[in-house]
Amino acid sequence: MSVLLDRLAPRIVEEDGAFRTRMLGIAAGMTNLIALGRGDPDFHTPAHIVEAAKAALDANQHHYTGPTGIPQLREAIAADLAARYGLDYAADEVVVTAGAQEGIMLTMLGLCSPGDEVLITSPRFTSYDTAVRLCGGTPVPVPTFEKDDFALDVAEIEKRITPATRMFVLVSPNNPTGAVTPPDAIRAIADLAIRHDLIVVADEIYGQLVYPPNEHLSIATLPGMRERTVTLNGFSKTYAMTGWRVGYLAAPADLVHMLTEPRHTLSINTSTISQHAALAALTGPQHPIEDMIAAYAERRAWLMPALTDAGFTYGHPGGAFYIYTNVSSTGLPAPGFCERLLRETGVMVFPGTMFGDESTDYIRISYLQPLPLIQEAMERIASFVSGARPAS
Repeated sequence: MSVLLDRLAPRIVEEDGAFRTRMLGIAAGMTNLIALGRGDPDFHTPAHIVEAAKAALDANQHHYTGPTGIPQLREAIAADLAARYGLDYAADEVVVTAGAQEGIMLTMLGLCSPGDEVLITSPRFTSYDTAVRLCGGTPVPVPTFEKDDFALDVAEIEKRITPATRMFVLVSPNNPTGAVTPPDAIRAIADLAIRHDLIVVADEIYGQLVYPPNEHLSIATLPGMRERTVTLNGFSKTYAMTGWRVGYLAAPADLVHMLTEPRHTLSINTSTISQHAALAALTGPQHPIEDMIAAYAERRAWLMPALTDAGFTYGHPGGAFYIYTNVSSTGLPAPGFCERLLRETGVMVFPGTMFGDESTDYIRISYLQPLPLIQEAMERIASFVSGARPAS
């Protein structure tokens, strides 16, 4: 053991990435691979956004900015939140971060103390668990269920509240389930937060990816919630800007003031060039984004009945670009299903166990490939399942 490892701070614990690594190793070099696992849009960043980044470079806009972001981007974000979600934030209540991921960490650094319990929608994006633990807190999963289309049940939240509970992380639409928690449930969660004096972290990174008749309601618009909510969002999913690393949080000005120096310590500022690209994303033409969302909707509409025809069940995905699919009928646990599917057919999907799910029944399928490739993938999956499923 090295001296460095011997002196490792107790906040750093080994997290199991072995299954993901094994899957990527199997996929390496495959010529027939169809990847339906990652949450990275298959579309390229729209051209006008890329051109804005090039223009920023040509204009030598590549120096440090203030830690909270360039003023014109913060203003554009505040205006977009108001127009799109009815949220009332001023520009000085917005912090531009290096992706929503940094926004998660900054929020936990600011609001999670040692000993705090943080309730988190589950199955979940497990970076929340890591951020909470790094701050000395304890993540407490709040399960959702296929019978409810994986929407949150307020009773499941309330039964997990203890004297140590300080915060609830509301992710809607959700990753990995695609669930949209309906407005009535959001209102009930707001009432619960006020009664128990909870902070709410509202992760709305998929907020624009909601399919009718589902509705998205931003919890910070509700009475008494603005002052106890941090709203997280970003550009990666909606604008196909995953590698640009631009996200943001919106919160009352007094909290933003206190988070400014910690944010500076994390990375000084979000890439200046990426900030100018994000500004163009918000203020430029939106039809490329509308086209992408229409394509996701078409893929989703095709994939759901195809999964049903293959003998699978799933929670109805009201948003995002995932379908959380129950594969228990095959007799294979989800990790084994995914590994065999990849080895035998070249189709990559991920098990729910990678998203904190204690059940081994589910896989996450992302529909982030052109429809013909999704159709080919389903043909391969159906053929695989016919051989794997036990005879009745």
